[in-house]
Amino acid sequence: MEQIEQYIEVIRNTHGLLAPLLFILLHAIRPLLFIPVILVFIAGGLIFGLVPGMILSIIGAVLSSVLFYLITQCLPRFTNRLRKMKNKVIGEDRHVTTGQVAALRLIPFIHYHLLSFLLYEASDNFYAYLESSFYTAIPMTIAYTFIGQAIISFSPVMIGIFIICLIPLLFVFRKKETGVSVREFLR
Repeated sequence: MEQIEQYIEVIRNTHGLLAPLLFILLHAIRPLLFIPVILVFIAGGLIFGLVPGMILSIIGAVLSSVLFYLITQCLPRFTNRLRKMKNKVIGEDRHVTTGQVAALRLIPFIHYHLLSFLLYEASDNFYAYLESSFYTAIPMTIAYTFIGQAIISFSPVMIGIFIICLIPLLFVFRKKETGVSVREFLR
């Protein structure tokens, strides 16, 4: 563990402006490298500290969302594949709110770009999508950058309790539809 801490300290001290730029770039190319987004957020907390790690991660997450939007505009086959995945996971007629996406992004095993696609479908234009992406990145960034600071002391039981506590947020932020029961919402 001491070696990792020394390596992080070397990165932080010797690379000045280059390290933050590379970290933001890592967010942008992360999907191509199949790196889970949570690991990048946690690394931001470990390498840069809490506040700088959060700021850099929010910038990187928004940049990643912008690139995702551009890809969906240019590649209709990709968009169709995401639409099929969305229909399998949440259903064809179900729509989610920005608050629900923010809560879902806190759950580590839900696909990041599927959630971006849900925001893409719910947005009228690029600026609405960008605003939603920014707001949904904030809770995830805060949570996982903080975990990057405290990850050593977390046990699997604590992580399980954290995920179970997030589930009620999905109901709090769900879109109110007339005639839809909780049982039907869960299907």
